[in-house]
Amino acid sequence: MNVGDTLAPLEIPVTRTLIVAGAIASRDYQDVHHDASLAREKGSPDIFMNILTTNGLVGRYITDRLGPGTVLRKVAIRLGAPNYPGDTMVLTGTVAAVDGDRVEIRVIGANSLGHHVTGTVTATVTAEVAA
Repeated sequence: MNVGDTLAPLEIPVTRTLIVAGAIASRDYQDVHHDASLAREKGSPDIFMNILTTNGLVGRYITDRLGPGTVLRKVAIRLGAPNYPGDTMVLTGTVAAVDGDRVEIRVIGANSLGHHVTGTVTATVTAEVAA
């Protein structure tokens, strides 16, 4: 793995089930993540994904791409455009730094509205996985 290498993209269909299940799994019971009519009352066109679900999907993207020996050390993300049901988020990554078994990857998750998530993930990768 070298600085500048890109990871294969991951397309994630953003479904109502994914949004609601992610909110429930992370114990985020805010109505904007499960009740479309209340979300609309608050100015959103529909329910939208919470940051904890996004964080989990970013982690999954990195471990899926780098292998089972990957240990996430730091995930630093910022949300942008909401993930609404019926859209697709495409995660992409670029290796920003490599230091021994430690790698830093810049991650972008984009949907039809723009960048849903941007950030960096620092992970350690075992030699067998990195080869």
